[in-house]
Amino acid sequence: MFERYTEKARRVIFFARYEASEFGSPYIESEHLLLGMVREDKALTNRFLRADVASIRKQVESQTTIRKKTSTSVDLPLSNESKRALAYAAEESERLAHKQIGPEHVLLGLLREEQCFAAQILLERGLQLSQVRNALARRPHEAAQGQAQIFVHDELSSYISDLVDQTQPLIGREKELDRLIEILSHFGRKNPVLLGEPGVGKRTIVGGLARRIADGRVPQSLAERSIVVLDLPPLGVLERDYVSWHERLDRALVAAAEDGKIFFLNRMHDMLGRTSPVDPIHITELIERPIIAGKIQCIATSTPANFAKLRADGHWLAGYFVPIEVAPASEETAIKVLQNIKGVYEKFHNVSFTDDAIEYAVLCASKYAKNRSLPGSAVDVIDEAGAAAQLQQGSLPEEVVEAEKRIRSIVQRLEFSIASHEFEKARSYSQDERKVRDHLRQLREKYKLDDKPVLKIGREEIERAVKKLIGNADDSDSTPS
Repeated sequence: MFERYTEKARRVIFFARYEASEFGSPYIESEHLLLGMVREDKALTNRFLRADVASIRKQVESQTTIRKKTSTSVDLPLSNESKRALAYAAEESERLAHKQIGPEHVLLGLLREEQCFAAQILLERGLQLSQVRNALARRPHEAAQGQAQIFVHDELSSYISDLVDQTQPLIGREKELDRLIEILSHFGRKNPVLLGEPGVGKRTIVGGLARRIADGRVPQSLAERSIVVLDLPPLGVLERDYVSWHERLDRALVAAAEDGKIFFLNRMHDMLGRTSPVDPIHITELIERPIIAGKIQCIATSTPANFAKLRADGHWLAGYFVPIEVAPASEETAIKVLQNIKGVYEKFHNVSFTDDAIEYAVLCASKYAKNRSLPGSAVDVIDEAGAAAQLQQGSLPEEVVEAEKRIRSIVQRLEFSIASHEFEKARSYSQDERKVRDHLRQLREKYKLDDKPVLKIGREEIERAVKKLIGNADDSDSTPS
């Protein structure tokens, strides 16, 4: 039945089956297809649903009778509504002259099955069949990309990743973010470069823009675009057939840009010392042709000194990137940043930071950190304090450690099976994961790990962390009293 489905569409079906089993449903219902789509294809769902993505699962959970979980080894059938929706998806693919059926066609199929729960959820969020159909006809999502999409998948899949979930929430920086949006919104494609010392949060600013795009809070010219991290390949891939590989990469970058991708290259201007073992070409020059031709758009980061040197040397990069200066955060802003993100570090280290500890971390980082700026230097301090606190809590029982290692191994195999279209194996691994997680929960209850009091980190723990970071552990005068 699924021969014409793209890889992403098959994974939508797999995740829909998984969602149905989690809800204890005897059938794969339309809402499970929608949840599978939200889980698998973030680009598509962000494009049409934007900020509503997070609320969809809550709505399904609140309006669904949740039964005892069904074993993932059970091959759940499609409900009649889901069957009709997938049949409509095939028709929509043919209507748009697409050779394969992708997640975008499944979305259209769900909208055509007007009385199903998924369609109601989508209609409540303002999606109309004609609107989505016209948008896909103007700029196809995946299925109609043809050979260009194959190039993107084959040549770039290992080197790009979504930026939205890779950075901390952005606090302040409205001026820098607005300037970033202005530069990207020019008719003639311009490429911004954020200039600042290590720790000022250049990457976080780009991540803030990625979130704004996903939430739909950007000008129309950026509304259907997305930012992906471009991690240029290791030099070893250039050892064979370099010219052919470079040409394929060139086409893949252009095809991805035509699909709305903006490439983020962190510290791109710092890579100039790396050269190919088979040709004296800098790694950054892999993207020279498409940038100069205006076919792709990039966001880069660098330090003021490195960018000034590029200008002095007359390097081509300096002529095609527009600088945006990013100054270190003030102590007041840095405190706000740490207060906003401390929950992530508290959960990871199983600790609690007092307000005084947060303020003291910023004060010490501002005064003593020599190679990092605020807020990054203060984040390093609380991370160091949290890591030290873990030693006081002692090591976990061996049974718990083994169970956690087993879960990580199973999850890796599960993801590989999905990527390889081995869905039967994936179902088996999913079942194994659930069993081991249940066992881990029992072990944590046995050893009362969740009953242990959370360690509180205050000024004293911060001071010890700062001494370690600056290498003056024996100097009692190295931090303020």
